[in-house]
Amino acid sequence: MKQLVIAYIANGKSTNRYHLPFVLQRKEKFIVKKIFARHLDKKEWPRIDGITYTDNIHDLYDDPEINTIIVSTASQFHYDYVKAVLNAGKNCICEKPFMETETQAKECFDLAHAKGLTLACYQNRRFDSDFLTVQKVIESGKLGDLLEIEMGFDYYRPETPASIHSFSKINSYWYGHACHTLDQIISYFGKPDYVHYDVRQILGKGRMNDYFDVDLYYGNLKISDRSSYFRVKERPSFTVYGKKGCFIKQTKDLQERDLKHFYMPDHADFGVDTPNEYGTLSYYDAAGIYHEEKVVSEKGDYGRYYDAWYETIMHGAQPLVKEEQTLLQLHLLEEGIKDLK
Repeated sequence: MKQLVIAYIANGKSTNRYHLPFVLQRKEKFIVKKIFARHLDKKEWPRIDGITYTDNIHDLYDDPEINTIIVSTASQFHYDYVKAVLNAGKNCICEKPFMETETQAKECFDLAHAKGLTLACYQNRRFDSDFLTVQKVIESGKLGDLLEIEMGFDYYRPETPASIHSFSKINSYWYGHACHTLDQIISYFGKPDYVHYDVRQILGKGRMNDYFDVDLYYGNLKISDRSSYFRVKERPSFTVYGKKGCFIKQTKDLQERDLKHFYMPDHADFGVDTPNEYGTLSYYDAAGIYHEEKVVSEKGDYGRYYDAWYETIMHGAQPLVKEEQTLLQLHLLEEGIKDLK
């Protein structure tokens, strides 16, 4: 199997926690050749043998072996770096939130087309265990026609918004967290017919956005995407209601938890739910008999994003994250926060 040579811009948490652990599992497909770090003397993350660390960005741009460069900087730098990567003739993956505006994203996609390159947003949360399990339950048909889906992405971290005394659109809670959940919705259900936004600054104007409760409508189906920094008890990750039943998945995907504890994907039980974390499916069958059962969670794996990227670049498969999906998400993000200052 031919290997794809890749490089990263930025050597922080994003690269080391959410990318490298999965790519390094796939050595038959990928070679990580270089990582650009602005400050080589900073070593919060251990250096990985075989990777060249450099503070000269042109070491990446000018290397003919490097096929793909992943931009995993702070969000406000995505637009400039993505353009530079494409102008250097490299395929590009960019972390989320992808850009600040739909216009910026469209410009970058047009540049990629003009250069004959592939550009995509890193939407690894499509491979969250809870989201994959919800899809399995929906596709079983046991819920009947879908009526309502509630998605919760809560924290109790009041110290975070309390410490921030300015407003930033691209660094808002809405951009930083709905970039996960909106993509899940768009990837499975497509473009909504209508959206109602409730995106707030609980601590007042001129402070960070710290709450959102947004409803997306698909015919008779309403999907509520909710998140807050002030939830002492989290809402369920997913609650799905149909005409015949209900599925409740209380806990989120566990990959992030394990990564934060440096428990890596080379462990067989990495990110795997125990029976305590399984969701509950309650439904009436065709004979009108009531059932209640635990649903074994699907295994999440952020690395499946990279498997799809490999197939796109090496074998011409359609991109996993389509351009129109990324543009739609940015349109929704911009609309939701346009009145905040």
